[in-house]
Amino acid sequence: MKIQDIQAIQLLLSTPKKIAIIPHRGPDGDAMGSTLGLYHFLLKNNHYPTVIAPNEFPDFLDWMPGAGKVKIFEKDKGNCTKILEEAEIIFTLDFNALHRVGVMEEVLSRLKAPFIMIDHHQFPHDYAAYTYSDTSFGSTCEMLYNFIVFLGKKEVIDETIGTCIYTGILTDSGSFRFPKTTGTTHRIIAELIDLGVKNTVIPNLLFDNSSFGRLQLLGRALQNMKVLTEHKTAYTTLTQDELDSFDHVKGDTEGIVNYGLSIKGIIFTAIFIENKDEKIIKISFRSQGDFDVNQFARDHFNGGGHINAAGGKSESSMDETTQKFEDLVKNLSI
Repeated sequence: MKIQDIQAIQLLLSTPKKIAIIPHRGPDGDAMGSTLGLYHFLLKNNHYPTVIAPNEFPDFLDWMPGAGKVKIFEKDKGNCTKILEEAEIIFTLDFNALHRVGVMEEVLSRLKAPFIMIDHHQFPHDYAAYTYSDTSFGSTCEMLYNFIVFLGKKEVIDETIGTCIYTGILTDSGSFRFPKTTGTTHRIIAELIDLGVKNTVIPNLLFDNSSFGRLQLLGRALQNMKVLTEHKTAYTTLTQDELDSFDHVKGDTEGIVNYGLSIKGIIFTAIFIENKDEKIIKISFRSQGDFDVNQFARDHFNGGGHINAAGGKSESSMDETTQKFEDLVKNLSI
């Protein structure tokens, strides 16, 4: 981050401010970890922060410190809009384009307060007065740790802030398995554990509290999986009827896409999930090695993300969408 930007932000934060903190729509562990980590950091520095999520976050994150204080824009547009309009600073974390907040975009796009972006995705938009953007990081939470250090406030990080940061690093690194997990990542994790972060408890809260319905849904997704062996690709589908039959709630499909990569020889995997309310097929892509799913998603499915993890969408039917996917895969060099 540029020295002059750090100094400008230090000046902005030198007196108590009303501050809004925004994750992307459909917030995951890194989005909620970074926003809640920043929330607690700002509280400890005598500010008045509010986390406003565009929509609900998954149940498996509701144990996080401060989760009960998060405002949901889609459930309380009037009050959330008032908070945003009164904010003196707007932080946007784990996204870099305002369309990622859905219907909140209309409000954010007309605010006059300075925006501060912290994010690790490619191709950042230029809406922020101050931008900390770096695709070399595996998570926004690791960048938040650095941001606090840049501000000269490392000593403020405590178990609560550390728990939030740890959660985002853990989830976005695939439990420390993804390529952008570095020695520095592990050194930060070690420091957080030394502060009291419960590294043996948090993974259980995140990954081992499934409902019976979610396990049944996982079973159906595995039954639906199709393997294109000669193209080193696997994909699966879940229709709206299948989601409904297992009492699907937000977050139940989290991580299912990764199962394809556990198959020997598979480099590229995807999951296609029907959403009848939005009239789209939501898509998640994952890969191993050098195959760039970010570019694949951008080129073919109106999406994007990271080299090894990206998302997209289709307005065609499930059959048409998966057929398009198969046709594309057959012409790839994986």
